Order: sequence, then structure tokens, then C-alpha cells
Amino acid sequence: MITSEFPSLIGAASPSLIAALHTDRPAPDRAGKMGLYGWLIGRWEMDTAVYDDNGAKQTGRGEVHAGWVLEGRAIQDVWILPGTFYGTTLRVYDPGIDAWHILWSDPVRQYYARQIGRARGNDIVQEGKNDAGDAIRWSFTEITPNSFRWRGERAADGGCRRNFSRGGLGEDERRIASGE
Repeated sequence: MITSEFPSLIGAASPSLIAALHTDRPAPDRAGKMGLYGWLIGRWEMDTAVYDDNGAKQTGRGEVHAGWVLEGRAIQDVWILPGTFYGTTLRVYDPGIDAWHILWSDPVRQYYARQIGRARGNDIVQEGKNDAGDAIRWSFTEITPNSFRWRGERAADGGCRRNFSRGGLGEDERRIASGE
């Protein structure tokens, strides 16, 4: 059983958690590999187009916040599109496979995904499955110091790579520019 000597503070922001979680740089033993997503660190503003399963398009403006966490061995980001999603990604580099484990959680929509991320040319491609078992592919393209494009695709046909399409929970296209 875990108890707190401060039960009245349950639910309050914990400075000790923030201090234990966040850091200001990548871990020295993997700093070179952390650059694949290191450019994401900071605050970004985004224009989005989200497509539902029927192809209906919803547009909006949101924000992304990203930082180094877990002694600089991971990157965590928060993606916010008011009224649509409010979720977080944990991106952890794995030297054993020379790739990244990507864990997305959106408690607003109850949408969860696990992927493996790798560089593909100048882009970053993350492939895996969502919690419904659908194959998903999320890509970062057109990456510059001040902007990037993010696109989410889903293959509800069991993962045939030629049948990815826009649509479904959390699948969308976002053009993002730096807010800092």
C-alpha cells in the first residue's frame, strides 16, 4: 500500500514529478541517435484536418509541446486539439533495434497506439497498430527548423501496406509551425 504524508495534495501538480521526469538535454550515451526526434523539442502551433471514417473533414488549430524526459533517454510530447484530442506520446530510443518505441495515449478519445519509428530518407515513419488492431502509419515529412507536416494513416484491412488511407480516430493531417 502506498500512502502520502500529504493526502490533501492528491491531484495537485507535483514539482518532484516534474523534476524527476524532465531534463534539458539528451543522455550523453545516445545523444547522436536522439536527434531523429530532437528537432521536435519546444512549442509548436498546428493547423489540422481530421477525417472521420466516412471521410468527413474537421479542421482546427492546436498546439504541440515536447521535451526531454527520463534522464534524456526519451522525448515526451503533448498534442492538443481542443474538443478533438488531448494526448501524449512517449518516444524512447532502443539501441538494441536502432529504432524508437512510440507510445501514444489519448484519454479524451480513449485511443492508444504503439509503433516503431525510423528515419526513411529525410522523413520519419512510424508503423504499428492501434488498440483496435488496425495497422497504422504516422509520418513526419517536410521537416525544417520552423515547420513540419504530420500525417496519420490507417489500414483497416489487416495491414495491407497499399491500402492505407486517411480516416478514423486520430488519423489526420497536420501542418505545424514553431511557436517559439
